[in-house]
Amino acid sequence: MKPIVLDSTGADIQGESARIQQRGPVALVELPGGVPAWSVTDQAILRSLLADPRVSKDPRQHWMSFINGEITEAWPLLPWVAVDSMFTAYGVDHRRLRRLVSPAFTHRRTTALRPRIAEITEGLLDGLAATPAGEPVDLRDRFAYPVPIRVITELVGVPDDLGPAMHKCVDGFFDGSFTAEQAQANYLEMYRLVSELVAYRRAHPGDDVTSVLIGTRDEDDSHLSEKELVDTLMLVINAGHETTVNLLDQAIVALLTHPEQRAAVAEGEVSWADVVEETLRFQAPVAHLPLRYAVEDIDIAGGYRIGKGEAILASYAGASRDPKVHGATATEFDPTRATREQHLAFGHGAHHCLGAPLARLEAAVALPALFDRFPHMRLATSPAELAPVPSFISNGHATVPVLLHAD
Repeated sequence: MKPIVLDSTGADIQGESARIQQRGPVALVELPGGVPAWSVTDQAILRSLLADPRVSKDPRQHWMSFINGEITEAWPLLPWVAVDSMFTAYGVDHRRLRRLVSPAFTHRRTTALRPRIAEITEGLLDGLAATPAGEPVDLRDRFAYPVPIRVITELVGVPDDLGPAMHKCVDGFFDGSFTAEQAQANYLEMYRLVSELVAYRRAHPGDDVTSVLIGTRDEDDSHLSEKELVDTLMLVINAGHETTVNLLDQAIVALLTHPEQRAAVAEGEVSWADVVEETLRFQAPVAHLPLRYAVEDIDIAGGYRIGKGEAILASYAGASRDPKVHGATATEFDPTRATREQHLAFGHGAHHCLGAPLARLEAAVALPALFDRFPHMRLATSPAELAPVPSFISNGHATVPVLLHAD
């Protein structure tokens, strides 16, 4: 059976995920550039693989196609696999890097951001409130996007003059329409900007993630290389932004297209925490995450085998809608479902997202503030006309046009 060729534009992420599921819990797919990988959409199997020491994220050690030179700079997804950070580290290296980064995402540091998140949110809402009645406004661009990008750039300590160019590069990392040349150029520009950030924070240290990592690198003999430092900051900025943008985007759309659920939230019958968890399950912010690799042959119940050195694609969109976990209503948005927290939106195991508490906090602050300020808000177009972002990785909308005020 031929592999399913993934649509790099993400035109129908959920439909495509359902088709992959129909092939079986583990199915062969083709990534951009004709690169094969095993897509895992069975939640139990994926959860097991994500915690399995026989599964690596280091292509230099464990991906045969990378080792033998088949994966070259011409591959558009190269920036996703060739970085030197905890995102692609394995075993001892991963534990070393995660230990160095973890202090930047402590519970204290995260919860201390709540007042600033609220301040950013209120400022954006004040700007939105000035929109004339009857004039559509794009909530992805005007709300879902700026909340997390401002939070993460302040957390990381990005000076104002580097912000706009860095934001553009972040968008480029998730753009499935990029050619290999564009993807590589985008990576190099982001690397240059983050290197500038490091140089600035060496000269002007503060209470920010970059300064914390620089202090570790320069003072503690941590063996954190300069490239690892820059790539780690790139990971923090990219992951800390795009996933939360999509979480806010998808939660807004879900509530605007499910009036009964919106009413239940407004009446206090459903909590915002329930909305956040069900959104993460219903529309995983990262649909497919490249890549992992089998360190050795892995046999899976049902007669499936992932061979040593083969690539594995964590298909969170499919796994989070697994009917074996969520039943016949797995494809429906229902914040009251008992299994709403049983998703893999932030991964699992050693590579579970360090920024998950921050993403949840941003949503918990921003979403109720938005719906409280604009209780009559509605979509300015039909749901069918909401186009996706051009990516099979990032799961969001290109625009979310709404009318904020009652007619």
